[in-house]
Amino acid sequence: MTSFLLKSLTKNPLSPSSPTLKSLLVSSLRSYAKATQKGRVIVPEPEPEPERLDDVVPTSGISRPLSEILKELSKKVPDTLVKVRTEDGFSIKYIPWHIVNRIMNLHAPEWSGEVRSITYSADGKSVSVVYRVTLYGTDAEMYRESTGTALVEDTGYGDPVQKAEAMAFRRACARFGLGLHLYHEDML
Repeated sequence: MTSFLLKSLTKNPLSPSSPTLKSLLVSSLRSYAKATQKGRVIVPEPEPEPERLDDVVPTSGISRPLSEILKELSKKVPDTLVKVRTEDGFSIKYIPWHIVNRIMNLHAPEWSGEVRSITYSADGKSVSVVYRVTLYGTDAEMYRESTGTALVEDTGYGDPVQKAEAMAFRRACARFGLGLHLYHEDML
C-alpha cells in the first residue's frame, strides 16, 4: 500500500483523475484497520477540513455587477431598523445614517461618499450640504447626489452641519433605492 501511495503522489498529485492525498490516507487507514481488526486497533476519524476564509467573511457586494447591487439596495428595510421622529406635528419615518452606512457596507462595500459643498443661507439661519454617493460594480460605476438642510439654531442632536450631511447622505442613498419605500409608504 505504501508503494501505491508514493507512486500515486509522484505521478501527478494535482491531477483530477488521480486520488488525493487525503483519500489515499483514509483508505490506507481503513485497510490497516481491517487487517488488524483482531488486534482491535482504533483508527481515528479524519479531521474535518478547516473553514475557508471565503466561507467566513461576508462578500455579498464584492465584484458584482451594478444591477445586482441596486437590486439588493432596493429591498424593503426591516421595520426594526426604521425610526420615527415628529416634526411640526407630523410623524416622519427614517433610517438613521449609521444604519444606512452599514447597509451600504453590506450590499455595496465598494461605495464611497463625499461632501461636495456646504452652503450657509444668506441670512445665516440654515446650512445646506450636498453629498455624493458613488457605487462601484464590475461593469460600471454610478453616483447620485442629494442635499440636506438644517437650521443653525437647531442643536438638539449634534451640530447643524452634521444633521444636514446625514440627511443628504440618506437621500443620496435613497436615489439608489435604499429606504425609498419610506417616501412612498403613504401612497400605498
